Amino acid sequence: MKQTFRWFGETDSVQLAHIKQAGATGVVTALHHIKNGEVWGIEEIQKVKNTIEAAGLTWDFIESIPIHENIKLQKGDYLQRIENYKQSIKNVAACGVKNICYNFMPVLDWTRTQLFWTLPNGATALRFDKVEMAVFEMYLMERKGAENDYTAEVLAKAETYFKQMSSEEKKRLSDCILKGLPGTVDDLSMDEFKAMIAQYDGYSHQDLKNNLSFFLNEVIPVAEENGVVMAIHPDDPPMDILGLPRIIKSEADLDDLVGFVNSPSNGITFCTGSLGANPNNDLPKMIEKFGDRIHFLHLRNVRREADGSFFEDEHLGGSSDMYQVVKAVAKIEAKRGIELPMRPDHGHQIIDDLINNKAYCGYTALGRMKGLAELRGLELGIKRSL
Repeated sequence: MKQTFRWFGETDSVQLAHIKQAGATGVVTALHHIKNGEVWGIEEIQKVKNTIEAAGLTWDFIESIPIHENIKLQKGDYLQRIENYKQSIKNVAACGVKNICYNFMPVLDWTRTQLFWTLPNGATALRFDKVEMAVFEMYLMERKGAENDYTAEVLAKAETYFKQMSSEEKKRLSDCILKGLPGTVDDLSMDEFKAMIAQYDGYSHQDLKNNLSFFLNEVIPVAEENGVVMAIHPDDPPMDILGLPRIIKSEADLDDLVGFVNSPSNGITFCTGSLGANPNNDLPKMIEKFGDRIHFLHLRNVRREADGSFFEDEHLGGSSDMYQVVKAVAKIEAKRGIELPMRPDHGHQIIDDLINNKAYCGYTALGRMKGLAELRGLELGIKRSL
């Protein structure tokens, strides 16, 4: 696998020198300062590329060129936003960067209820807690109909938990869910969030899939013409939340995705954390099935719990068998004669990460370096044994 690290640009506390020292050879980044839906200009693309290459690294994947909300909704100026996206594809290709990760999640990117959940060893991890999510929807957001999306047991626990929460705890929960990531969505106020959610009233899974299909049928021919691959990231978590449809969360959804446009440019970012949070997903089987369409790997592991909660576990721990995952990857790499770009995703806060708490949540230096080292060793052992 081609070993990469995500980098959030010049403002990232994890510097390019740190990434190189960690053993990665490539960088995954984006033009985080460009407003969502606007054209990425060649000059700005080249500036970032030059910075990365001056550090002795390569820009292996763009993550992400975000999809404007109007495209997902097919409203307003969505046709112009699609034209902007096509031009951005042409511009990144002209600069020699030809791999694009994106997602089609409504309103939010990945969602967690805790950003600094303490593990038994003192490290911290990201966590999605189903009871806390119910508290947010039922009592903080006060979403109409939210009670229909949870079991009676979860609702009872949520009511009890909410009654004992302090104002600080309520604020922490809201801040976690409303927190944005650079280049995707800014931190939102509750009123802004409710307004964005309301735009999806009445939207079904099929409606959103139809809009994704329309988008891909517009942009994939441009990508293919310019030698670019598009790799969709699965929904995280892989379940409906906040009354919003999630449409890339299972093997069946990926079947639909690859069927929308029959092109190698219409591909997949295989995220073992997102897909692994769904207990029905057989990850090695899916890697084998979609091997020709997988262009990018996010390797992380989550520990699933019975009620649908999960937390980010060790990269080689958790509920997914990472040995079988990497073995399946090694086989498709050998079949295709390539090295797939991989990045260790969502590292724990450990050692100095806990002291110098300046990195974006889940993107600490040492936690991800530990994950990269473990995955590198696992891959070496597997390849030597094949």
